[in-house]
Amino acid sequence: MVESAQTRKVALITGAGRGIGRAVAIEMARQGFKLCLAARNREQLEETRRLTALAPVDSLIVLLDLADDEAPQALIEAALDHFERIDVLVNNAGWAPPRSALLKTSSANQDRMIAVNLRAPIALSRLAAAEMVNEGGGVIVNVASTAALTTPAGEAIYAATKAGLIAFTRACFAELREHKIRVSVVVLGLVDSDLIPPNKRLDRGLMLSPEHVAGVITQIINAPPETCPLEIVLQPLQDPERPRR
Repeated sequence: MVESAQTRKVALITGAGRGIGRAVAIEMARQGFKLCLAARNREQLEETRRLTALAPVDSLIVLLDLADDEAPQALIEAALDHFERIDVLVNNAGWAPPRSALLKTSSANQDRMIAVNLRAPIALSRLAAAEMVNEGGGVIVNVASTAALTTPAGEAIYAATKAGLIAFTRACFAELREHKIRVSVVVLGLVDSDLIPPNKRLDRGLMLSPEHVAGVITQIINAPPETCPLEIVLQPLQDPERPRR
């Protein structure tokens, strides 16, 4: 049953302009959530909001770059100013340059991967959790990659950031449950989204779909507290060759 407008829960989704983030937003709107949608591209965020069919009062768009040091604090403050609460945080945003050897990776690309993939989710989780404690609980879902497990050549820094996110989730799972905050991580194989440009070496039909991933994330969010999973690995039945770009 959809809750009344006054009591509907609020979900903050990063990387909500396309792909997994958009699919999660659409599914959560269908389930009655109010949404804070964050990304760098306003046009994409507006399209996500249109697809959710939520009015602006129930769907806040926040345009920012999570690589900026101040972005996590600004995002949490924007969500609280508009909705006065945060019940769910989905740390979906991620970034990686085209696959390249460590010795050819620039300092700028290194810093951006660490900032977007690890520093921002940590900061957002810390800030959101502080608010969730006041609300009597909440849910945090982090989105990681099987690159953290397979550690492919050419993705050393990306894999390290996602491995760090998995470790962070595991610690938070243990630390925050006493506050009734459930923390999970979804570890993904290749997903068919426009984050992966056309590549003749990849069979996109073998990839995970954003909608499939969104379904799993919303199942985690709606799971009873006693059955909340810590970690779910989603891998295509037949994994296409690994190169992301």
